[in-house]
Amino acid sequence: MLSAVRSALTTPDLRKKILFTLAIVAVYRLGANVPSPGVSYPNIQECVRQVEGGDNASVYSLINLFSGGALLQLSIFALGIMPYITASIIVQLLQVVIPRFEQLKKEGQSGQAKLTQYTRYLTIGISVLQATGFVALAERGQLFQGCSLPIIPDSSIFTLVVTVSTMVAGSTLVMWLGEQVTERGIGNGMSLLIFASIAHRIPAEGRLILENSGGLVFAGVCVFGLAIIASVVFVENGQRRIPVQYAKRMVGRRMYGGTSTYLPLKVNQAGVIPVIFGSSLLYLPDLVARLAGNDGGWFQQFVQTYLVDQSNPVHIVLYMALIIFFTYFYVGITFNPDERAEDMKKYGGFIPGIRPGRPTAEYLNFVLSRITMPGSLYLGIIAVLPNFFLGITGTGQNQNFPFGGTAVLIMVTVGLDTLKQIESQLMQRNYEGFLR
Repeated sequence: MLSAVRSALTTPDLRKKILFTLAIVAVYRLGANVPSPGVSYPNIQECVRQVEGGDNASVYSLINLFSGGALLQLSIFALGIMPYITASIIVQLLQVVIPRFEQLKKEGQSGQAKLTQYTRYLTIGISVLQATGFVALAERGQLFQGCSLPIIPDSSIFTLVVTVSTMVAGSTLVMWLGEQVTERGIGNGMSLLIFASIAHRIPAEGRLILENSGGLVFAGVCVFGLAIIASVVFVENGQRRIPVQYAKRMVGRRMYGGTSTYLPLKVNQAGVIPVIFGSSLLYLPDLVARLAGNDGGWFQQFVQTYLVDQSNPVHIVLYMALIIFFTYFYVGITFNPDERAEDMKKYGGFIPGIRPGRPTAEYLNFVLSRITMPGSLYLGIIAVLPNFFLGITGTGQNQNFPFGGTAVLIMVTVGLDTLKQIESQLMQRNYEGFLR
């Protein structure tokens, strides 16, 4: 691994891409700490300190995780990359529902460019809604329950509009920075920005555990975290390889085909999307209860008892059930066995022992359903593991355990993907030819 890193840094073109990616990440982290206009920076820092480790920020923990803590500071990059992720998921789901989107998907590069444009427009719309909601909560004193300091001292319409516009512009800039990394840097830009945000919070979470629970618990958490990371790496690389044989065929005077390959089906075919879906649905009732203020009544009490408290068995069971459901749902809309079977038949491919066409589609559907179950259980277990250790580590019932759940899944997935891209580019530049 160290030799690969050394080779990457000594290759001029690859070194330029790596430095460009690091520069974009530095700009992103700088913007995440610059407060939006109209926001009282000392007051918001005091409110963050008061609610740290409590249960008042649970509704925002997912977005705050992706923004690296910028959300609760209402910085110019407070929304982070979350609006773009939401827009991308919505556009991907619409490709199954709307025939126009499905046609664009099949048109290749031109259709993909059109879908990307729709995603950008939708990102701006979602950013406006989210920025307006969080600024309204801050202006009404609902962003930090238990903190009476004014977050936005001047609550005039002009100040609120400027604050919302700044946060929307920041989210749009984050989207542009991610696209620049994808085009001119290394790895997927959006994923790397999320990686940087999550990695930024790990030292603070570790320090909190060390201060509250002592060195022995901290060492145990580190060992446990390494075990989780190793398990995630093992499962993320796991796949079922279905052999595919291509028949020989004559095209003019040339013979094509006759090769053997395989169709890889990953154990975790859905990635981290089911965890994001499940977390968002669980936090939505809490957001509604907070917007309702003190008029929530029994609904607010129910949400606080069963949905906000992450150590509650009802929360754990419901969270895991949502993850399993969304895993099957997302895999069902992203992998179409009928299309794969038709493509294989078109190019003369077949699975040994399985007839082309409908039997191949049924076989792929059978295999996919068999490996989706362990994949969904794996996602659910990794996501709910932190809930069992929040009381032990003393980080508060709604703080993010640094080595579990969404954080580890995203960091390991992004890290593996980035390393694979670096290795592939190194192989392209170090081809030894025939004269070895």
